[in-house]
Amino acid sequence: MKLKDKIALITGSSRGIGEAITLKLASEGAIVIINNEKIKILTLLC
Repeated sequence: MKLKDKIALITGSSRGIGEAITLKLASEGAIVIINNEKIKILTLLC
């Protein structure tokens, strides 16, 4: 957990590069705050 206790704010996190970055940072232990207009898609990611 390289990023434990680190906070990341990701915009455009519902698909593509934003989604990949969100998932990678979360898997490394970061606290990830996501921001996107597509609420239904984001629900599936969480």
